[in-house]
Amino acid sequence: MQNVHALPSNENSENTKSASLTERLVDAIVAGTIRPGSKISEPELAKRYQVSRGPLREAIMRLEGLGLIERTPHVGATVVEFNVDRLIELYDVRESLEGMAARLAATHITEDQLSALEALIEQHSAYLNQSAATSKTYAAQEGDYDFHYQIIQASGNQKLISLLCDELYHLIRMYRHQSRTARTDPATALQEHRFILDAIRNRDPELAEMLMRRHISGSRKLIEKQLRPTA
Repeated sequence: MQNVHALPSNENSENTKSASLTERLVDAIVAGTIRPGSKISEPELAKRYQVSRGPLREAIMRLEGLGLIERTPHVGATVVEFNVDRLIELYDVRESLEGMAARLAATHITEDQLSALEALIEQHSAYLNQSAATSKTYAAQEGDYDFHYQIIQASGNQKLISLLCDELYHLIRMYRHQSRTARTDPATALQEHRFILDAIRNRDPELAEMLMRRHISGSRKLIEKQLRPTA
């Protein structure tokens, strides 16, 4: 039976190209391959990624929506630059919203989601026990492999998921990458994750929220201590 809601094949193809290109551009910005503060040149990017201007412009609009690109009068579109004050503001928002996500997850998480979180913690534990494990690699986990991301998804609140996973998630990734000197000790981070998981497993919303807020607040304080210029 034909899907009456399906896009025309050419339009569907363009959307697929744009979505794929968006992912590639996001990864390039997060990794610093497209440098912070650099001006977005459509001809240059079209040539680099071998795409037409249509999907590229759509991808750039999506990047603006994610907060990775900003437009300045008389300058045009540029990649956002690392800014400690912006990062602190972002962590303040994270503390509140992810605390809420942990509280909701303690109520709404499914057994499958709980099993996935437990498996993830064990995977991280095994990784950190390897001799080559370092702090920079533990904090770089992302997507379904990211502890925070999975808890947000388990909250079951679609608005919260949209705010954190669509609007803030990639900014957080970018700032994590650019502030590599400001790292919580990986063993400490893992232990704090275990405490949060225990609270969620025990269906204790208040404790889960408190532990998540404390966890993110600790990261914010570390960033301020290491990255703010001394007076």
